[in-house]
Amino acid sequence: MIKVGVSGALGKMGKEVVSAVCNSQDFELVCAVDVIEIDTEICDGVRINGDLKGAIEIAKPDVMIDFTQPKNVFENTKICLENGVRPVIGTTGLTEEQLNTIKEMTEKNGLGCFIAPNFSTGAVLMMKFAQMAAKYFDNAEIIELHHNQKKDAPSGTAIKTAQMMAIENPNLAKGNCEETETIPGARGGVANSNIHIHSVRMPGYMASQEVVFGSAGQILSIRHDSVDRKCYMPGVLLAAKYISEHNEFVYGLDNIL
Repeated sequence: MIKVGVSGALGKMGKEVVSAVCNSQDFELVCAVDVIEIDTEICDGVRINGDLKGAIEIAKPDVMIDFTQPKNVFENTKICLENGVRPVIGTTGLTEEQLNTIKEMTEKNGLGCFIAPNFSTGAVLMMKFAQMAAKYFDNAEIIELHHNQKKDAPSGTAIKTAQMMAIENPNLAKGNCEETETIPGARGGVANSNIHIHSVRMPGYMASQEVVFGSAGQILSIRHDSVDRKCYMPGVLLAAKYISEHNEFVYGLDNIL
């Protein structure tokens, strides 16, 4: 039985993770951390703890699953690694420098750490298909659409997708004319291989992404839509199980599917 803690346990994703862990035969929820409703029972006698380090010291989880805030996730991850706990990170917004620091800490402490921009198997397939298509097209752009409470832009999924596409094609803006933005940002942000990323924030969306490819005479669109947060749970539990058994740094669910 793998002992699991959940950080951000009362958030929208956190509640789904708590439910998935509590209903699994392979995992035991031993602690739950959040900044609200402290000491409230959340599942099978487990109560909300407001202090991550304190919760770890008391419950001694094997794995801590984090769905908190971009401003908190880096410090949370360091606390886990410094206290012998393997983090599974679903919170996006980590910088390249922070990712490198986490990787170094993982290796130094002989632990595993799993970070994924997206835990949906469908989204991971969308990213892989986009990587495959990038080899055969001259131009591509990414449109990602999320609810208006998402704090970081572009999404981690969009950034990871651009990185994967860049492996296959060094320039996905071939033949574009010189542009002038009359409104700054109208063409979105520019990521790897000159891929423009456009972020939409709108109530009604949960998480969607479309990758649009173009070449002479044809357009290809690859799109994935998440309509229920339950779609992430199989991937989260798969990552938690994997990292409980492996001492390595993993970035992206695609690495273990």
